[in-house]
Amino acid sequence: MTVATVGDEEQGAVADVPTPSAPDAIELDRVTKRFDRDGARPAVLQDVSLTVAQGEFVSLLGASGCGKSTLLSLVAGLDSPTSGSVSTPGGTTALMFQESALFPWLTAGQNVELALELRGVPRRDRHGEAERLLESVHLGGQHKARVHELSGGMRQRVALARALAQDARVLLMDEPFAALDAITRDVLHDELTRVWQENGLTIVFVTHNVREAVRLGQRVELMSSRPGRFVRRWLVDIEGPRRIESPEVADLSREITDDLRREIRRHAAVRATGGPS
Repeated sequence: MTVATVGDEEQGAVADVPTPSAPDAIELDRVTKRFDRDGARPAVLQDVSLTVAQGEFVSLLGASGCGKSTLLSLVAGLDSPTSGSVSTPGGTTALMFQESALFPWLTAGQNVELALELRGVPRRDRHGEAERLLESVHLGGQHKARVHELSGGMRQRVALARALAQDARVLLMDEPFAALDAITRDVLHDELTRVWQENGLTIVFVTHNVREAVRLGQRVELMSSRPGRFVRRWLVDIEGPRRIESPEVADLSREITDDLRREIRRHAAVRATGGPS
């Protein structure tokens, strides 16, 4: 196992780290995001810069409210930064949430077909393409299944197939497995890794589960509490198939958890002394 850690928690800055040779798929340059106009409240994100290479899998960690979901919304184009720039030269983006957000009056296949329709795929081709996409997430034969007939894990597979139907090259995932039981989550870790590798996707994965972040990510980024900044990163190279219970994953997870706890305590101390959040 090779692990490289870079960062400076005290200064809230992260030094440059060599990234894969592929072109960038996501570029954030000195991004700040505020939700108030007068600046009375702390910024949600402040002076955030991040690049993600095409084909890279990056996990984002941080305490609740640190701006992880806001960052994904900016990358997805659902919101605009107060200052700075966000671009996705790697292609279109698709966003997955903790809830599958499927339309309950449509079947599994029809949910996928709707994404194909919005993409402009001709009607005659949608059914077959939806079947192929469902098969790609191991839901072959479930085209006519109603949403209420599917388990939580199956619904998230449909949501993943729907994201792939958008022909997006960048997949943004906001705690997509948080509500699932441990066994189902472990199965979907394997499925997501397979889909990522087979399709050459770029993935940014937000989670509160440190082991999940290490199990999936090539890189783990830790964010500070508000204002959100990147304070440390780990480059992870664990040989062989990763398992969430493996010693290598457990060891790195403990190190990251210690840093996360220190960041939470630091933020609490600053607030207690009346300093900036």
